[in-house]
Amino acid sequence: MGTYKDQGIVLRTWKLGETDRILSLLTAGHGKVRAVAKGVRRPGSRFGGRLEPYSLVDLELYEGRNLDGVNQAELVAPHANVRTDFVRSGCAAVMVEVVDSVAQEGQRDPRLYLLLKSALDALEAQPPDPTVFLDAFLIRAAASQGFPMRSETCVACGEPGPHPYLSVVRGGALCVQDATPGTKAVQPEVAALLSLLASDRWSDLGAVTVDAPGRSVAASYVRAFAEHHLDRTLRGYDMVPR
Repeated sequence: MGTYKDQGIVLRTWKLGETDRILSLLTAGHGKVRAVAKGVRRPGSRFGGRLEPYSLVDLELYEGRNLDGVNQAELVAPHANVRTDFVRSGCAAVMVEVVDSVAQEGQRDPRLYLLLKSALDALEAQPPDPTVFLDAFLIRAAASQGFPMRSETCVACGEPGPHPYLSVVRGGALCVQDATPGTKAVQPEVAALLSLLASDRWSDLGAVTVDAPGRSVAASYVRAFAEHHLDRTLRGYDMVPR
């Protein structure tokens, strides 16, 4: 059986037998990988504490028939602050829920990998409102899978915005002329926030000042957009305090 080296983020873990653990990993070079870490639950394991959810690790793995195996694991970024805070860990749980459902085993997806890595780094920095980073991640994850949200122009006619109407199904903003009956208008600050969430400007998210009602409207749209276009129900989203 061959061995290979890669860097990966631990998405989920499951107990196996008395001392082993199954890992779901998103790797930089091999996409999603499911692997067994033997003996990691045994007292004194040499790398058990390095394979916690949300940790970024350098790995040496060997190819297996059904599951690969972990030979070595070295911590790059433990993201301990994410795991020890209820809100941040809730946000991270939804992020890995999405990644684990859309990533394909053995298919490299650099955009999704870098997106998750950046999002976890942002949560590790202890932002004042972690949920903003969760919503940004969801919009950007949809874009990474081929479903970008268009906020700067009308999705129907292409007229430059900003526009007051939003459509989940059509994928973004609609001008007054193209808004269908029943489509609700949003406040300008909500439209501006959604544009920021869809951008790649992680550093600007820490300074969001939209009031609670506006954040709630934006969050509802983000969730509906992600669930519709990724064809997934976000089971952990309601568990995140807001």
